[in-house]
Amino acid sequence: MKKLDITVVGVPLDFGQSRRGVDMGPSAIRYAGAIKRLEAIGHTLKDEGDIQVSAIERSHREDTNLKNLEEVVSATTELAEKVAAIIEKGEFPLVLGGDHSIAIGTIAGLASKYKNLGVIWYDAHADMNTAETSPSGNIHGMPLAVTMGLGHERLVNIYKDGQKVKPENIVIIGARSVDPGERKLIKEKGVKVFSMHEIDRDGMTVVMNEAIAYLQSKDLDGVHLSLDLDGLDPIYTPGVGTPVQGGISYRESHLAMEMLEDAGIITSAEFVEVNPILDEKNKTGEVAVELMGSLFGEKLL
Repeated sequence: MKKLDITVVGVPLDFGQSRRGVDMGPSAIRYAGAIKRLEAIGHTLKDEGDIQVSAIERSHREDTNLKNLEEVVSATTELAEKVAAIIEKGEFPLVLGGDHSIAIGTIAGLASKYKNLGVIWYDAHADMNTAETSPSGNIHGMPLAVTMGLGHERLVNIYKDGQKVKPENIVIIGARSVDPGERKLIKEKGVKVFSMHEIDRDGMTVVMNEAIAYLQSKDLDGVHLSLDLDGLDPIYTPGVGTPVQGGISYRESHLAMEMLEDAGIITSAEFVEVNPILDEKNKTGEVAVELMGSLFGEKLL
């Protein structure tokens, strides 16, 4: 196992959706022992704390149906700058969320170095809505579309103008709640999706082998893992804002992380949507840390 210099940054942002509390996610993950766990594996950890996110009453703009656009743009722009600085120093960025809109900033920052970036989107949702297709106007349902260059120009042009990731370089794992507009976009753009149907039918080993082989065929210069804790079934991760029954199991998720570590393809990662207010004794925060352990090389023997 390669020993990494990991830099941790928290993003206490909950403006990308409508349920308060996910801004406390970074604290919950740290409280569950993330730093010590990864240090025990043998990695060098540097925790740079949280970026500053205003907690003032949310704004509303008459010219868009997107909720809290200004707040999300501000936070994700700062995050992009932070991530770009981390990779410039040759360190591994580990981002703690916060709602999934933070991925807009994470991936924008990564695009400063990686010109052919791959993305693994481990999530119950496709997060490929735009203002035109979103049922809610919540930006946490849009980050994957934004990274492909689709959506509001203020989001698409964060840190670096335009598309950050090619659609054919994206793999979604665990999808089971996809809106009609997202379904159309997935087919139009050729995004690779392994839904719960494929996981149930073929098993996680087959799915991950296919996902890894697919990305390895793309001549990528980096692969980012964006893991939403609602990708797991809510019986394991109750502290998420948009739970969907029938998800990936705890053991399947550990296997997926272990296979990614064995493949050695992950160059950055983020863990998002831990909401302590909705959680049970920080169960979801603890699962996030346990999955980090597997991703970063923790072994039983």
